[in-house]
Amino acid sequence: MLALQYTLIPVLAVILGTLWASWRRPSATFVSAMQHLAAGVVFAAAAAEILPQVMHEGSPIATFIGGTLGVVVMLSLKALEGRTKGPVAMLGAIGIDILIDGLVLGLAFVAGAKAGLLLTIALTLEVLFLGLTVTAELGETVRSRRKVIAITIGLALLLPVGALVATPVAMFPPVVIAGFLSFGLMALLYLVTEELLVEAHERPDSPLVSAMFFVGFLGLLLIEEIMG
Repeated sequence: MLALQYTLIPVLAVILGTLWASWRRPSATFVSAMQHLAAGVVFAAAAAEILPQVMHEGSPIATFIGGTLGVVVMLSLKALEGRTKGPVAMLGAIGIDILIDGLVLGLAFVAGAKAGLLLTIALTLEVLFLGLTVTAELGETVRSRRKVIAITIGLALLLPVGALVATPVAMFPPVVIAGFLSFGLMALLYLVTEELLVEAHERPDSPLVSAMFFVGFLGLLLIEEIMG
């Protein structure tokens, strides 16, 4: 239930981002900076919290199975996204992405409250960017501003759905949990390397914008240090 409550934070971020983007379209440079920042935060959360939990269990078989499934699922999603066109395909890909994010967040709380809190911060930045992107993209084809906002909020609500799916995992043996965490780790790494950074580099770039990745990474590490 704790994970479900924390999903309300990124959901609220999506709503605020959607309202802002529907009122004023963000610049390409700002979006790129946000993508770099979110990538750094997500990468730090994966490396500092999820990875140690997987390594601590010391189960190569669970790590391999969970990690392999994570890679297969995310690459299959990429292949599906590449074969389809239009806003429906984009919405479907983002919907699956957000659903997996909710699942990963739920798994992080299985690993520990601090891991879940740090990942909440990371995913809040990520879905804030997604809210801005979806609103901007839909604004080009959907005339109704209310409809755009409703569609984006509907996608955001997939986060708590994913967290609910992860809830029964807490009842599984530690080895099985390690497999699920390995799956989530691969999903997060895919998000950083194949989504956020790739899309960020398609927009205007500069040393300052690129530095936002390291700002996000170091910022989350400092938060973890302060939290002890």
